[in-house]
Amino acid sequence: MPQLVIPSPGSPTHPGDARVGSVPTWDDAPCPVLVLDAHGRVVGRNRAARLLVPGLPSDDGSSWEPPGWLSDAHRRHTGGTAEGTPSGTIGDRVFEARPTPTADGVAWWLVDDTDRRLAEAALLRAQDRTDTASLLFSTLLSSLNVPRCAEIAARMAADHLADAAVLVTPPVGRGYAVTHARRGEPVVQETRQVDPHGVPGLAEALRGFPPVPARWINPDDIPGWVVPDGFAGPVGSVIVTPLPGHGVPAGALILLRSGTEQAFTPDEERFARLFAARAGTALSAARLYSEQTAITATLMRDLLPPALHSVHGVEYAGRYRAAADHERVGGDFYDVHPGADASEETFVVLGDVAGKGLDAAVLTGKIRNTLQALLPLASDHQQVLSLLNGALLNSHHARFATLVLASVKRHGDTVRLRLTSAGHLPPLVVRADGTVEEVDTRGTLVGALPTTPGRTAETELAPGETCLLYTDGITEARGGPLGDELFGEHRLRKALAECAGMPGEAIVERVQMLAAQWLGSGRHDDMAAVAIGAPRRGAPGGTGGRNAVAGRPGR
Repeated sequence: MPQLVIPSPGSPTHPGDARVGSVPTWDDAPCPVLVLDAHGRVVGRNRAARLLVPGLPSDDGSSWEPPGWLSDAHRRHTGGTAEGTPSGTIGDRVFEARPTPTADGVAWWLVDDTDRRLAEAALLRAQDRTDTASLLFSTLLSSLNVPRCAEIAARMAADHLADAAVLVTPPVGRGYAVTHARRGEPVVQETRQVDPHGVPGLAEALRGFPPVPARWINPDDIPGWVVPDGFAGPVGSVIVTPLPGHGVPAGALILLRSGTEQAFTPDEERFARLFAARAGTALSAARLYSEQTAITATLMRDLLPPALHSVHGVEYAGRYRAAADHERVGGDFYDVHPGADASEETFVVLGDVAGKGLDAAVLTGKIRNTLQALLPLASDHQQVLSLLNGALLNSHHARFATLVLASVKRHGDTVRLRLTSAGHLPPLVVRADGTVEEVDTRGTLVGALPTTPGRTAETELAPGETCLLYTDGITEARGGPLGDELFGEHRLRKALAECAGMPGEAIVERVQMLAAQWLGSGRHDDMAAVAIGAPRRGAPGGTGGRNAVAGRPGR
């Protein structure tokens, strides 16, 4: 009797003598048991073994050769070199063999391990898909560029899901953006006119309808434009699945597998739909970002300060720095509106809206547009300020602004200016001998009080002299050795005195540089400066006309 069988009174003396209705014996064991003698021949078996191997004779198993893996395990066991638990297949099942010595040899208990191994394999596949999905999705979301996102999605689909992938996005006009990818090959993107109804399920997928099961698609119905160049063999299996987006379909994904490969399984179809859902989300996010970026660029175009050059023989230069380095606009602004010709004045404005950031930038845009509309009245600064003040008081904005207006005209070698401050810092004139003069203009800020009384001052620039308009972001830049001292007007005047005779471009550059050095890494407000200069004798007198100032054509 095998040692592992619990002895009981009345048990048969030989395992083969088991009888129905008698006490339990190893013949009643649920797992197959084969007894091999010293020569490896089958000399005993139980009922489960006979069911497992129908070819076993009913009286003994001597005519049946055990599988090779079991014979090898028996030799190692009888030779004393056995290691671990041997395992192998019998038919379509996998067994682990556990030996027990008997009087006739060794009884090998065959424990069916098939289900456990299938479960482990399924778990490994699921884990592999989870890892793959995590990699796919993180890679898909790494780009907000629509063509780049489509390229990544098609390439990863070809590498992980099929032999080739084709990504089709909704048409723009009559053209469809088509992205072809083959495993291990470069991605090809093109725009072409195609008939989506020629591909089973594609037209529906582009409208966001559920995918057609792969088994319903005849690979022979796939048109040639779908199959990438160099695809190996005829198409054997096809999946067409939508790319769902945020409210509207982001496109469709076509997966191709050659006829020499296994057809898509239901699990692979489900995974393909999951991949398509994430790819559609990534594409939709990229498209939304692209649209928002285009809108922002359009709106930003009118908020950015213009590039300044010489106009009608007068030099103009400007510099702007937003409060935050990652922002391009803020509450400071300037504009130069050239006259129709050299006989008319050029209207210059520099301003500072209370606050900073995008909200302040929006108000600067409104002020600039209002001043653009008031250009026909630019000869009367007080009237312009009064109308602008009324417009701001009637708007929903609770912010106010300070401004300085300048009307500039060249007379021979000199430049005459009319300057009006509306609560703004007075302009500074840098004379040729290094003297720095403050223009005596005063006024009330706009957007806060019913009236804006002010005083207009006139001055004249000799060749090589410059008038500087600037915002308080420069004089109130806090920094220095202790980090809490203002840059101040005194340092600004001293810096300007050292700039005597320099062109306006160099002056604004130096002022911005000194303010930045004074700040260090500290926080600051928006900073803007505009230089109006009379060209030195012998220097080019400026040939700019209406188009010499970028951003805002003249009046």
